[in-house]
Amino acid sequence: MATSPGSSSGSSSSGVSSSASPPGALGAGAALDIRTRSVEQTLVPLVSQITTLINHKDKPKRSDKTLQAIQRVGQAVNLAVGRFVTVGEAIANENRELKEEMSIACIEAKRAGETIAHLTDVANLDHPESDGRITIFTDKTQVVKAARLLLSSVTKVLVLADRIVIKQIITSRNKVLATMEQLEKVSSFQEFVQIFSQFGNEMVEFAHLTGDRQNDLKDEKKKARMAASRAVLEKCTMMLLTASKTCLRHPDCESARVNKEGVFHRMRLALEQVIEIVTDSRPNGENDMAPLSIYTGIKEFKNKVEGLRENLYFPSKENLSTMLELILEHTEDFTDSAYTSHEHRERILELSKQSKMELEHLVSVWMQALHSAATSMAAELLKYHADHMVLKTLKITGVEGNLEAVAEYTCKLSEQKEQLVEMCRLLRHVSGTEPLEITCIHAEDTFRVTGPQIISAAETLALHPSSKIAKENLDVFCEAWESQLSDMSILLREINDVFEGRRGEKRVYLSLPRPGKHNANLKALKPVKLDAEEQAKIAKLGVELHLLTSDIDSKTEKWEDQENEIVRYGQSMSSMAYSMYLFTRGEGLLKTTQDLFHQAEIFATEATKLVSTLHAFSNQLEDDDKPLLLLEIDRLIPVCQQLQITAKTTVQGKNATFIKVDACIQKTTVVMTILSQILPLCYKLLRKQKAGNGYPISFPMEGEQNSNKNK
Repeated sequence: MATSPGSSSGSSSSGVSSSASPPGALGAGAALDIRTRSVEQTLVPLVSQITTLINHKDKPKRSDKTLQAIQRVGQAVNLAVGRFVTVGEAIANENRELKEEMSIACIEAKRAGETIAHLTDVANLDHPESDGRITIFTDKTQVVKAARLLLSSVTKVLVLADRIVIKQIITSRNKVLATMEQLEKVSSFQEFVQIFSQFGNEMVEFAHLTGDRQNDLKDEKKKARMAASRAVLEKCTMMLLTASKTCLRHPDCESARVNKEGVFHRMRLALEQVIEIVTDSRPNGENDMAPLSIYTGIKEFKNKVEGLRENLYFPSKENLSTMLELILEHTEDFTDSAYTSHEHRERILELSKQSKMELEHLVSVWMQALHSAATSMAAELLKYHADHMVLKTLKITGVEGNLEAVAEYTCKLSEQKEQLVEMCRLLRHVSGTEPLEITCIHAEDTFRVTGPQIISAAETLALHPSSKIAKENLDVFCEAWESQLSDMSILLREINDVFEGRRGEKRVYLSLPRPGKHNANLKALKPVKLDAEEQAKIAKLGVELHLLTSDIDSKTEKWEDQENEIVRYGQSMSSMAYSMYLFTRGEGLLKTTQDLFHQAEIFATEATKLVSTLHAFSNQLEDDDKPLLLLEIDRLIPVCQQLQITAKTTVQGKNATFIKVDACIQKTTVVMTILSQILPLCYKLLRKQKAGNGYPISFPMEGEQNSNKNK
């Protein structure tokens, strides 16, 4: 184990870097390296309020309005600090090892808040000069001192609170590792079942703690790495179960042992990566040395560009731009020199400008070509392997005990693995963002590792064809492969979205202790999140929803007029349904059941608007063409109404909430099924109408529909 529980006390691991001193300039977080959203959302508003006090204008005449405004800010700071200190003290009482440090920081923060409130009190501000009392107007340095003390102590409380969260994760990881060691050594089924039950509970706790931390991280790259590691742990938990059971049933089988060891090794690597991210520890530096001279810089830059032409590798756009910027920075030695002639200086500046423009053009053209090559190849491969024929054959030949056929198809799986690994490698180059790049690396690693694990599981089954456990084990590894292939379709869609400029903002979720929730985040979040068992049940419903979104997307793409109202509603509904599908996988922007219900309500509203547009369309059709469309509309209306009622209905209790989630997903699936039939029908009717009339049908907007009805 690379990291012990004690390592959580390291300052570099906390949400605020200790390398930053308490902000003397009182800029809004300028002197702080804030790494988590919970720390940022607590600290930055406080800094802003104090800065308002410090930067107020000293005027000879001060109105009552000005005095009262200053007092309100001072009181707001003091009240906020009071609430903050209450939480800090509660955390201190629950964590003895940090109680002394936390208590001192809380006392300092409270004292500083009271000082600021006193210095901004209206009673003191009215005529401060007459009785010699110190106020914000007579001695601003006192406020500055109080502000610095306040920010210093508040920052310390935040660092300590964040350290507790990190320690919880490390402690949870250590428990998981200890239980894993026991699982590796067990020799009986009964003992294994008992220990695995404990292991499952520990993994659930670890998943909740790391999930909260993942959502709290500001760095999208770290967030993506955390998500990848957590995905490995989630999938490997079931693999560990079946691989261990197979090994216990067939203790002398070498392929079963190899299969099991591979799972344990991968889980340990994933656990260590989570701790690396949480503690912000990196074994090696990430930055390259800057070129020492323009000559070496240009030489290196030239080699990189020539590498593009020869397809040796593809450096990122940012990499090339940074290299060029470094070269241009060095040219300033010439342009700033008093001994450089005016003509030479102008020529250097002109060439610098030209080189930037040409690099932008080069990268743009190159990226388009590479993106097209990578995504086209990926789409073809995913389509080709969608039937999972190799996996199906491996299962059949394994049960038959046909070692020769298993050997033949394991070779085919190895070829497929190499193709998919290469696909991931190419997609990584055109991913467009660091988080997606990390997701590509994770996918590449998953295919590279899971392929040999399927092979060892298949060989074990072929050696023991009547073993139900060996068959179950192979099924689990095949499901992981199929799941990763499904994820690649999502990843490909996201890469295309980034390339075409379509990518939404993420919502904020916090992991720091908050008022009434100190050290109880896990309990507070459970009622609004699905547990592992519920997530597994709901995931099966999501598969159909995912297929429908892909189907509808392909159907809307066929329409020549992408601004058509029917198309726009179809695309919007598909996008919402896709978010709901991601929820069934425990991914995406919908984090809680309440998020899902809100999305379902909006989805139903959008579907109702589509109904109005479809009615307007039907009014423009010939009598013979109307019945089919009206029939589909009549099917759509009641389902939309049912979904809206279901989404708005208030429920209490875990079971009732899960039933509501299930109903929302099922009704959304029904709406999408009807939509998948409506879209091609409308497309056909529209083309027929165009061919008959020679002009396109117009689709009135919502307001126009209402005005037509009024007429």
